[in-house]
Amino acid sequence: MFIKDIWNDIKAVQARDPAARNALEVLLLYQGIHALIWHRIAHWFYERRLYFIARVVSQISRFFTQIEIHPGARLGRGVLIDHGSGVVIGETAVVGDYCTIYQGVTLGGVGNQKGKRHPTLGSHVTVGAGAKILGSFEVGDHCTIAANAVLLKPLENNITAAGVPARAVKKDGVPVEAPKNGCLTRKDFQAALKRIEELQKDVEELRAGLSGSLETARESGRET
Repeated sequence: MFIKDIWNDIKAVQARDPAARNALEVLLLYQGIHALIWHRIAHWFYERRLYFIARVVSQISRFFTQIEIHPGARLGRGVLIDHGSGVVIGETAVVGDYCTIYQGVTLGGVGNQKGKRHPTLGSHVTVGAGAKILGSFEVGDHCTIAANAVLLKPLENNITAAGVPARAVKKDGVPVEAPKNGCLTRKDFQAALKRIEELQKDVEELRAGLSGSLETARESGRET
């Protein structure tokens, strides 16, 4: 099962990383794969309550790969950790099948409470470089978290989230209008500009009409 999981991880890299030339290169040279191999070993010890050995293996992996995955974290099949430097995955985090995680990502917790305190990612989730997902909540399948986003709340399936704090910007590939919350949106600005143009046109017409009236009045005065 261990060998099969690693093979699935290698095939995932080949399928989703255009720079990957062959399986041997991925196995020998990709630190994301190395981190996953070390983690699966550490997780085996962790599940058998050999916590100290698990943490030793985890720390060795961190030293060589610059990727920190707590031995208690659960990772699915076909996970791709691309580039990987600075990735941190907490103890109670769950990463679904065929997820893609880029460098600088943190799957972290908030507070110091016991129990589940890290996020759960569904399948086929993509987390952009530098993104932070903090807290114990679920991210649905086929979601995308934009680079440098800070996600603090759950997401439904097929959502693209961006910003600090992150919010849904697309649902099923269709843009989602931002909630107003007292702030002007792009649509509001466009409507305001259109109204200003209409008012300017009205003012110009009034000026033209007033000028015509004054001119008529002057002509009438001269004739008198």
